[in-house]
Amino acid sequence: MREDNAERHALFAFAVLLLLLVGFTFFVVSIVRADNSQASAASTSTFKTKCAMCHGPDGGGSAVGKTLNVPDLRSPAVQKLSDAELAQIISDGKGGMPSFKGSLSEDQIHGLVTYIRSFAQKK
Repeated sequence: MREDNAERHALFAFAVLLLLLVGFTFFVVSIVRADNSQASAASTSTFKTKCAMCHGPDGGGSAVGKTLNVPDLRSPAVQKLSDAELAQIISDGKGGMPSFKGSLSEDQIHGLVTYIRSFAQKK
């Protein structure tokens, strides 16, 4: 009889620990997703304020940008660039594009790189 109780207690303790582990996992996943959503919203906002005037809201180029021959951010030529190359272009500028290293943080620049990558699926 005592062995049955001990087995039941052990099984109950195992079930409680398993439930706690599953609950903690879902909690961590929800935090990561919320953080990614906030970063994505911040990158969208940064793109709209710093980039869209020339590159257009979809990366394809605005009317002004097309007269300046800005590259289509959705194009294979842009998308084949490495993340480091895109970050350097955003940071240092290129051609007629101004440098943003004085007005954007490194995190914002890397967020823009990720945002630019999202244009590859939209063309």
